[in-house]
Amino acid sequence: MWIIASTFFVSILSFVGVLALSIKEKLLEKILFSLVGLSAGALMGGAFLHLLPESMGRGIAAYDICSYVLVGFVFFFLIEKILHWRHCHKEHCQVHTFAYMNLFGDAVHNFVDGLIIAASFVIDIHLGIVTTIAIILHEIPQEIGDFGVLVYGGFTRLKALFYNFLSALTAIIGGIFGYYLSGYVGISLTVLLPFAAGGFIYISASDLIPEIRKETNTKKALCNFAVFVLGILLMHVLKFFAHGH
Repeated sequence: MWIIASTFFVSILSFVGVLALSIKEKLLEKILFSLVGLSAGALMGGAFLHLLPESMGRGIAAYDICSYVLVGFVFFFLIEKILHWRHCHKEHCQVHTFAYMNLFGDAVHNFVDGLIIAASFVIDIHLGIVTTIAIILHEIPQEIGDFGVLVYGGFTRLKALFYNFLSALTAIIGGIFGYYLSGYVGISLTVLLPFAAGGFIYISASDLIPEIRKETNTKKALCNFAVFVLGILLMHVLKFFAHGH
C-alpha cells in the first residue's frame, strides 16, 4: 500500500504543469531554478546518505556496490541518449524535437522511479519515504518543463496534461513490478539500491547541476549553491529522524 500510494502521488505530480499557466514567465523561471538546485541536492543526498549506506549495511562487497552504481549511472546515460530523455527546466525547450518521444522517454523514466520506490519500501518504510521525497523534489521541475514541451510540440493544454499523466502512471506499474521482483528474487534489492544511487547521481551531476552552473551572477549563483546544500541537508535531517540519532 505504501508503494502504490507513493507511486500514485508521484504520478499525480504530472498535473503540476498546470501551475505554469498561472505564473508569470520570469517568476516561473526563478522558481524552477530554485527547485532544480533543491532537487539536485536531494538526489545527491538520497544517493550518498540513504541508498548507498543501506546497500553497505546488507553485507554486499564494496566492489559489487560500486559496480552496480556504475551500471545505474551508465544505464541512465543510455536512456537519455537513446530516448532523447532530457529534463527541461523552462517553459519552452528546444531539446525535445518530438513530443511523443518525450512522452515515451518519461514513461520509461517513471517506470524506473517506481522500481526504485518499491525497492526502498521493501527494505524499510523510512527509506521508502525518503526516496519518494527525493524523487518528488526532482519530479516537480521536470513535470512543469515536460508540460511546456508537450504544448510547444503541438498538444493542446488539456491533452498535454492528460498524456503527461498517462506517462506518469508507469511509476505505479514499476512500483508493483518492483515489489514482486523483490519478493521472488532476493538479489534484486542488492542490485536496485546501488543502481538507483547511480541513477540519482547521474541526474544530479550531469543534468541538474550543469543547469544551476549556468548562472553568471555571483549573488544568484551563491543562492543557488545554498539551495543545493539545503537539499543535501534535508536528506540528512530525514535520516536523523528516521534512525533517531
